[in-house]
This record gives sequence, structure tokens and C-alpha cells, in this order.
Amino acid sequence: MSSLLLVPALLRQLPPAAKLAVITADARHFGQNLVGLDSPAERARVVIGGIEGGKLWQNEMKRPPLPTDAADIERDVAACVARLRDAHPEIAAILFECTAFPLVTPAIRRITGLPIYDIMSLCRMTFASVA
Repeated sequence: MSSLLLVPALLRQLPPAAKLAVITADARHFGQNLVGLDSPAERARVVIGGIEGGKLWQNEMKRPPLPTDAADIERDVAACVARLRDAHPEIAAILFECTAFPLVTPAIRRITGLPIYDIMSLCRMTFASVA
């Protein structure tokens, strides 16, 4: 299961001119083909950013991977979001693709004031549908 399953639904909830930011651990290995959208117009509403080179990314590249402090993850993700928002002020929501990011979702919501979705959002929806 991937939080990317939420992309089509999230785009439909946003105003037509708004964009959805997808934040991943390494955007260099993340193509538009992964967002599950056929329409070029819809794909243009999705902007992708990553924290490659950051502390979490560096620690995950080591074998065995090293633990990363939540403050370091928050700093990396906040910087990525700020860069994307500077380049795309029409971002109206954020989707975290990396499963390490739910740890900092509340902090990034407070910083940005934007709705943020992650794998836990999808899990809660799935569990609620069968409970």
C-alpha cells in the first residue's frame, strides 16, 4: 500500500488551479509515472520534491541504516516544503510518500498551515471502512 493511492482523490478536492506537493525521500528516483495520473493537465498539478542529501537520506544509505532524530527529519522536510512553496505558491496540500515522514506530519502542518496526508491517512481510511 502506498500513500500515492490518494493522489487522484486529493487533486479532486483541491481548486482547479491548486497544486498538490508530493514529498519523497529521493525525488531523483521518483517520476510522474508513479502518481497514477494519465492526464497531462492533472500531472501538471502535482509537484514533486525530495530530501535527498539530508540527514535521513544519508542515514538510510548506510548499511545498516542509522536511526535519524525526528528534529533532523523535520528540518529536512520543512526545507523541502519551503523550496517547493517558493517555486509553486499555488500548493494547497501536501502528500508525504516516505513512510518515515508521519513522524513529523503534525509539525509540518503547524509550520505550513496546509493539509498534509501520509500513509497513516490512508491506513486510517482503510481501517475505518471495514470497522
